[in-house]
Amino acid sequence: MGKTVVIDVGGKMTIGHDAAVHDAIHAALDKGASNIVMNMDRVTRMDSSGIGELVAAHTTVTKRGGRFLLVGLPQRVATVLQITNLMGVLETFEQMDEALASLSDEPD
Repeated sequence: MGKTVVIDVGGKMTIGHDAAVHDAIHAALDKGASNIVMNMDRVTRMDSSGIGELVAAHTTVTKRGGRFLLVGLPQRVATVLQITNLMGVLETFEQMDEALASLSDEPD
């Protein structure tokens, strides 16, 4: 598995619906990924459990020396992240090519 893994997320990131995201992130890390890019353009709803999963993923990835990037935030999700003051903590990008370009600028 490459250094960067893209995970597509869709539907709800709410209590009872976030286990798949958690599992996908940890499976990628267990297989050697260092950077995780989450494509969130199909997320329809997010609650505190979903927020918690994003924060936990960010913490896990950055503690391992990687980067955790969010791409394509729907307006509802962006609003939730702004209200919780996480927009300044989590790296967000509008387009996938921008996120991947930011990773390619890093030295190996």
